[in-house]
Amino acid sequence: MLTGLTSITFRQLTPDEIIALTAKAGLDGIEWGGDVHVPPASRELAALIAEKTKAAGLKVLSYGSYWRCDDPDAFDGILESAKALGAPIIRVWTGSKTIDEITGEEFDRLVLNISTAAEKAADCGISIAFEYHRGTMTQTKEGARWLLEKLAAENVTTYWQPNPDITFEEQLREIDMLRPFISYLHVFAWEKGNIRFPLEHAAGKWKEYFTRARAKAALIEFVAGDTPEQFLADAQVLKKLAAGYDLQEE
Repeated sequence: MLTGLTSITFRQLTPDEIIALTAKAGLDGIEWGGDVHVPPASRELAALIAEKTKAAGLKVLSYGSYWRCDDPDAFDGILESAKALGAPIIRVWTGSKTIDEITGEEFDRLVLNISTAAEKAADCGISIAFEYHRGTMTQTKEGARWLLEKLAAENVTTYWQPNPDITFEEQLREIDMLRPFISYLHVFAWEKGNIRFPLEHAAGKWKEYFTRARAKAALIEFVAGDTPEQFLADAQVLKKLAAGYDLQEE
């Protein structure tokens, strides 16, 4: 399993600082965010950051966009940056409504927009993966599975991350239902109220999440106190968890 950092964990840092911090932590790579560090349609900047990432011995693991699958034309700029980065996956947000809120017409439009984007990405050898997040179609396992099965595209998968509003048992049920579609994990330790803790606090839970999800990569996203020091500590926990998972897989 690959390990990495989602760059939006430290929006206040420059790309060079993100790269240096990730290399210091000994992780495999970076998911570059599209809101601050690598905006859409920034081909030259994306290519430069890709070069710097690789020069530091790191991989570009994905491109984290904030496209909500609404404006089809907006995806072209996102794809442009992802191509220049050499990102294998573009992360997108599945609208702004849950399965209980979306209308049939809105769902059909969402499917069409994602399908169109997935076809464009496939032509570039890039996959699409969903942000697994509250307030979208992936707030629940049912909404995510419904959308994924409706799309049935080989290059469309989903991330998974724990929802602090539900129980550990329900988290496991989510993973079990979505396992065939999970590609990456966003890793953090939050409790109800979005209260953050060091990753060690949730290491036991994450060990089980890793075993169940069978993901390709695990990316740290947000740390307690938003400090580089906490990230470096969390990175050591993540590496131990990933190493234990890899041993189980052999």
